[in-house]
Amino acid sequence: MQIGVDVGATKIESVVLDEKGNESHRERTDCPKDYFQIIKTIKEINKMLEKEFKKELPIGVCHPGIHSPQTGLVKNAPNCYWLEKKPFQNDLRKELGKEVFCENDANCFALSEALDGAGKHYKIVYGIIIGSGVGGGLVIDKKIVSGPNGVAGEWGHNQINHLISKKENFESTNLREGEIESFMSGLSLAKKFNKKFKKNIKTNEIFDLYRKHDLDAENLIDNFKVNLAMSLSNIINILDPDCFVFGGGVSNEIDFLSEIETIVRKFVTGREYDGVFLKPKYGDASGVRGAARLGRKSIY
Repeated sequence: MQIGVDVGATKIESVVLDEKGNESHRERTDCPKDYFQIIKTIKEINKMLEKEFKKELPIGVCHPGIHSPQTGLVKNAPNCYWLEKKPFQNDLRKELGKEVFCENDANCFALSEALDGAGKHYKIVYGIIIGSGVGGGLVIDKKIVSGPNGVAGEWGHNQINHLISKKENFESTNLREGEIESFMSGLSLAKKFNKKFKKNIKTNEIFDLYRKHDLDAENLIDNFKVNLAMSLSNIINILDPDCFVFGGGVSNEIDFLSEIETIVRKFVTGREYDGVFLKPKYGDASGVRGAARLGRKSIY
């Protein structure tokens, strides 16, 4: 059995998986916006679960950002800034008095879906996260590929395609504004729509309008489809994944994956692609399930 903990911007979710991947426990609590309180909360969760199951359990923790292999400090976690530049994994190990496996949340999502989820029959699984931010995780042969700098799979922080730049009349010299995330995320879609049409609605409401054939929403989402397809084609041209699994709040709104597949083929080398685009088997729970899997050394 293993404990998995998912630390997010607003919640801390915990799960216990048995050897067959069945859940023996699941719980969610608010995430304190304080570094030491987060560590304290995880320590309490670990203590409570080990008491409940009457034995010491391996534990894995997923979170935004990554631990820098060079410094051991968390980086690239803007939505959880209280983790930035903190030795999160080392501090957890000290407080819990045992090994703690920490990993990026998108990597854990991809691992979960590659092991026993939607991508379990595929060799190269790429987890696509489109929510308030944009991220990705790469799993090959059931193993997370993070690279020497820990940033493998982070497609959302690449600069946008030149064609997208021209189509969107993008002129800013701010590199952060030129990232894929600034065009694909739920926050960016809502910001763009509300600014153009002087409205104040959320991303899910824009998708609702799109499904009702609102012309303004249709125009925005049609552009989103092409931008997404162009961005995914870059991943395909470099890694050629067998399988994409889509997670995150915006991905939950997408009911046109087959259309994205068709558009992608316009931009990939040779205009052919035989990979598949899938919804996750475990939905938003995949991250915490992947975190629990980090405690299984046999995976690696």
